[in-house]
Amino acid sequence: MRDRQSRGWALLRLLRPQHWVKNLLVAVPAFFGRKFAPVGIALAFVSMCLAASGVYALNDWRDAPRDRLHPVKRLRPVASGLISGRAALVTAGVCLGASMLIPLASGGLYAAGLLAAYIAINLAYSVAGAKDWAIADVTIVAMGFVLRMLYGAAMTDVKVSSWLLLTVLMGSYYMALGKRRNELRDMPAGGETRAVLSQYSYAFLNQHMYLFLTLTIAFYSLWSVSAETVKNAVVTVPLVVVLAMRYNLDIEGSASGDPVEVVLHDRAFLGMALLYVAVLLLLFLM
Repeated sequence: MRDRQSRGWALLRLLRPQHWVKNLLVAVPAFFGRKFAPVGIALAFVSMCLAASGVYALNDWRDAPRDRLHPVKRLRPVASGLISGRAALVTAGVCLGASMLIPLASGGLYAAGLLAAYIAINLAYSVAGAKDWAIADVTIVAMGFVLRMLYGAAMTDVKVSSWLLLTVLMGSYYMALGKRRNELRDMPAGGETRAVLSQYSYAFLNQHMYLFLTLTIAFYSLWSVSAETVKNAVVTVPLVVVLAMRYNLDIEGSASGDPVEVVLHDRAFLGMALLYVAVLLLLFLM
């Protein structure tokens, strides 16, 4: 019985549900577009979670030999032997297949194409080895966030503002570069780590990280004063600046730079994010 529970827990870990929080981006277009679309958002979220989990399962299967040499990653389900390579491949196939059925049945070919593009670039990243190519690695991560938002827009039939799209793209680059920078900063001497880190310097990652942070705030500010935006949205700019500062405080400290770690473990950041959402909702209702 205990062995079954261990395997069941390992299977859940293989799907990495803690990373599903990233898929809340599918709700952003409907929220900013002021459209009530709970069914479309729910279908987009579930299908994106299935797609992401399928990619994670494939990644763990591919990286198992290298993970076994890592002090932490060796505990992953496939690397530790709790889940067999075959079971990981079957899980990946089921998740990816199920994820594609949802937009094909309810969102149309355009939505299905966006989800297929998300799966394709992540397979290129995780399975084809693009995560070991400098610049390409952070670009694929950033485009993954953008495709989440575009997919949510397609599933809820909402047009995405160009300024908002640029804001998410720049912010995604900022977070991806920040994660790489901290991985390089915290790299143990002589330890196993990401191969791509040897192609980066701390100065390069740090400089470009702050370049993209500046662009994120600039593009959000332009969104807040554009004609298609709700009146007085500019009052939220200081909140976005404070959120950026809080996030930056976290990754300049002991955080790894992983957005999920920051979002789930910083209560102050979460509180400010909820305040931002509440202010925007108030503006929408005025």
